[in-house]
Amino acid sequence: MYLVLPYACDMRRFEFLRLLALGSLAALFLALLSFLPWNVPNRPSQEAAVLVASPFIYTFNAPGVLNEAPSMEQSTSPYWWLNSGGQFHISNGVGATMQGDAGLFNYWRLQYAKTNPVDTDDGAYPQNLFRLVSRSTWENVRVEAQFKILKDNWSASPNRNASNGLLLMSRYMDGDTVYYAGLRVDGNAVIKKKYRGTYYTLALKKEFAGTYVEGGRTSMLPHQTWVGLRSETITNADESVTIRLFMQRQDGTWKKNCSKFGTAEDTAGRLLLAAPAIWGSVRTLWTCSSTRSASRTFEATLALGVRFFHFFRFVDTAPQFRG
Repeated sequence: MYLVLPYACDMRRFEFLRLLALGSLAALFLALLSFLPWNVPNRPSQEAAVLVASPFIYTFNAPGVLNEAPSMEQSTSPYWWLNSGGQFHISNGVGATMQGDAGLFNYWRLQYAKTNPVDTDDGAYPQNLFRLVSRSTWENVRVEAQFKILKDNWSASPNRNASNGLLLMSRYMDGDTVYYAGLRVDGNAVIKKKYRGTYYTLALKKEFAGTYVEGGRTSMLPHQTWVGLRSETITNADESVTIRLFMQRQDGTWKKNCSKFGTAEDTAGRLLLAAPAIWGSVRTLWTCSSTRSASRTFEATLALGVRFFHFFRFVDTAPQFRG
């Protein structure tokens, strides 16, 4: 018996070292894959932003794939910058996030596995962090779009709560300073701002019935149907800012969900006034049945479709169609 024990220990040590070596080789292989040229998406040359008149209506009638770009100037679309989310697919008059689990060797899966594995399930769902920004600049503006939530992809991340949702952005200056107006997964309509990295809720109103349970598999947001959202952001003569949120009824009319009127300075920090460059955009934020991800407290990511975008500057008329 005393002669067998050293042999057994050696075998266990050998097995451990073998598994360690195999794990290291697998990690090295996956790291190399992310740098292989065949795995990089085909990128058209970058496009300069085009000047658009108001109203500006984008109907997604030019099929293609828009890849995420490090900066607005590097975007291959003259109209849009995909700031986050991997890819934006356009076909049959609809723009859509990536759908479902990205392939094992998908370029964006490998990139997000390195840069933000927590919020994308180790890179499987780059669309969890979807953010699309217009390249045309707007100040006093009405933005309309129609969205359809196609599917919930139950995911895992600790960064989830009831405030996640489907949101239109305005006065976008950078990722840390922007207004949001839209629908939360707990059924509330919301207007909020992010100022220098800190979020402030400006208005909140219950819109969809139901109780949101942290960590549950429920969402109050409608699925498999088109939902129209409209936001209006206006700087008034006294430099106060008015923000309104509307949702489209079945008969095509618009219902005001909530609004916020504030002075240039308030207790939550400075409201966002005019700036040299102000972009309109859409962001989907981990909706427990719509975008980003969730904790092992099961929440969901979203597969999203967008039917059109309409920007209206509060001075102009006569629509222009693009895309």
